[in-house]
Amino acid sequence: MAEPKRLSPEEAAALVRPVDSLAVPLGPGQPPALLRALGERDDFEDLEVGGALLLGLYPLFTRKGVRLRSGFYGPVERGLLASGHDVSFVPADFRRFAVVLEQSKPRVMATAVAPPDASGRLSLSLHAGASVEAMKECRRDPDRVLIAEINPRLPRTLGLPPEHPHGFMPDEVDVLVEADSPLPVLSEPEPGDVERAIADHVRPFVPEGATLQTGIGAIPSLVVGALAEGPGGDYGIHSEMFTTGLMQLCRAGKVTNRKGVYDGFSVCTFAAGSQELYDWLDGEESVRFLPVDLVNDPARIGANRRMISINGALGVDLAGQVSADTLGSRQFSGIGGHEDFVQGPGGHLADRSLICLPSTARVAGETVSRIVTAFTPGTTVTTPRHQVDVVVTEYGVAELQGRNVDERARALAAIAHPDFRDELLKGL
Repeated sequence: MAEPKRLSPEEAAALVRPVDSLAVPLGPGQPPALLRALGERDDFEDLEVGGALLLGLYPLFTRKGVRLRSGFYGPVERGLLASGHDVSFVPADFRRFAVVLEQSKPRVMATAVAPPDASGRLSLSLHAGASVEAMKECRRDPDRVLIAEINPRLPRTLGLPPEHPHGFMPDEVDVLVEADSPLPVLSEPEPGDVERAIADHVRPFVPEGATLQTGIGAIPSLVVGALAEGPGGDYGIHSEMFTTGLMQLCRAGKVTNRKGVYDGFSVCTFAAGSQELYDWLDGEESVRFLPVDLVNDPARIGANRRMISINGALGVDLAGQVSADTLGSRQFSGIGGHEDFVQGPGGHLADRSLICLPSTARVAGETVSRIVTAFTPGTTVTTPRHQVDVVVTEYGVAELQGRNVDERARALAAIAHPDFRDELLKGL
């Protein structure tokens, strides 16, 4: 293949036409300098940008003629939408992002990469996700453009070569951009009494030798922190997201990864957290980044030894249905791997899937129950009732697997806030 062009962010941004399509990866895989340079233009007539979980406040998405199609909302997407900008949600779980890219075939694709290693390879760093094959297809097409933005602050992370090298050689991209940009540091929320109580209920479900999946947030951080400081060990990690908490578990010497799938390695498809995490990941051979179709495959998830998944939710109804991405009819986040990591552990009795949430929320100054008789119209179900195993609030644990409809409803009402239990039990 031909050598890539080496351009400034502004020169690379000029390759995007006023009427065009652009795709960037989820969150930490996004190229910030290119997106900033695109935001300096005001000549877009119809630029469609596909992405998910923006981690920067990019003026590009406030420009007239720019449409953002997102597969996962975060605070940035919610803010843009509230300000009247053209943002829409594309319902798809994380694995199906690859299918969406194959279908839409954006003319321009762009990703962040770490500086070349000794062999010249450009690591995809904090994100493998669903875009690797789509980027390779983009590079093979002479009518399309693949841009790689080299950021010297990004850690060089590893895949599982030769099949999954988690990176490109320079001649496998069309354009190289070099720019020094701060990394997206995500701070862990300070836990309160509710989160500590939930974590205390979760901890007994994690046996020695368990394989773990966790996301970001106070509850999984407390659980992983307790595991790091506790007497157990011999854990494995098979997680969509690699977090600061999981790093701490590794550094405590508690992770052996004798789990039956990708033995010897903690596997993930993206990472986000503290600067300490990013520094530790640089060249860390025990952690491998793989495409999301492998990491989030329910069959692979379930093949791990004693798989324990810990996820959150916004609400649960008495049927056991889980809503994790909408608040009523308003899109709040995204589907991600929620259903995959609830479904995956469902095939073996030793595996457990835990959905954790506070029993109440504050809405318009009023306290409302997150456990409801039935969801309000417009609320979408992220994970169906037949896949849900365990639901945890600060008031206890509802084990749903194997219970009949009435037993499930009563178990869920029992872990609701006491102020709402009588109303939930009416009609049962």
